[in-house]
Amino acid sequence: MRTLTQQLTHYAAYHRDRRNIATHFVGIPMIVLALAVLLSRPAFALAALPVTLSPAWLLFVAATLYYLVLDVPLGLMMAAVSALCIAFGQWIAAQSTLVWLTTGVGLFVIGWVFQFIGHVAYEHRKPAFVDDVIGLLIGPLFVLAEALFEIGWRPALRDAIEREAGPTRVNPNRAAAHR
Repeated sequence: MRTLTQQLTHYAAYHRDRRNIATHFVGIPMIVLALAVLLSRPAFALAALPVTLSPAWLLFVAATLYYLVLDVPLGLMMAAVSALCIAFGQWIAAQSTLVWLTTGVGLFVIGWVFQFIGHVAYEHRKPAFVDDVIGLLIGPLFVLAEALFEIGWRPALRDAIEREAGPTRVNPNRAAAHR
């Protein structure tokens, strides 16, 4: 299994244009919220548990366990983000079917539009998940890590990623040369 540094470096190699990364700061949270919404139905209560279970719980708990294996502090932060997503998903799922589906599908489609705009218009490179499906799981972690890097979190990790993937840039011609 790849380490956190290896996973983030591999994903970062597909995301070096700052404008593409910016689209991911919008698109990935929308997709993650969409999954929380759409997978919050069906929901069922078990007397032994204080929460209502749904497919969203299965997905987010499994992802969080993977994140915790990669890195405990980052995994704990993702657990908090996941809990907020599940809470939002459950709230929307409790609304009418029209509201639930419109919100979930709308977030999902618009989130992917942002993703593909970033890759086509700015990065000029296919998304990471095309070559490695684990990129679908690393994307949310990458966005959180990038946000944390901006406030000075773990500069050694950021430096290690940039040594391998290169620095971020705003230069479509350079990105096209790396296709």
